[in-house]
Amino acid sequence: MDEDERRIRDELMILDALLRAMDRRDEVFQMIEDSEDEDEARRRVGQLLDVDELGSRAVLDMQARRLTRDQRQRLASRAAELRSKLPDGR
Repeated sequence: MDEDERRIRDELMILDALLRAMDRRDEVFQMIEDSEDEDEARRRVGQLLDVDELGSRAVLDMQARRLTRDQRQRLASRAAELRSKLPDGR
């Protein structure tokens, strides 16, 4: 895997994590609220969304203003654009 493909896959993984979190925002907020600390929240959100630490960190860092339909559409469009650049389309 070359550097460009690795960069695309990393960004795509973050976008997918954010999109999953947006789709399950009530569960994500509850996981965060029920956690003792940030490390536990990151671990529990990662398990809930089936994402790695980078993805769960991005979810915890996400600002509430990104939860609008408009922002979700922008994230989904960017994810589709990145997928089209990958040889296997995933």
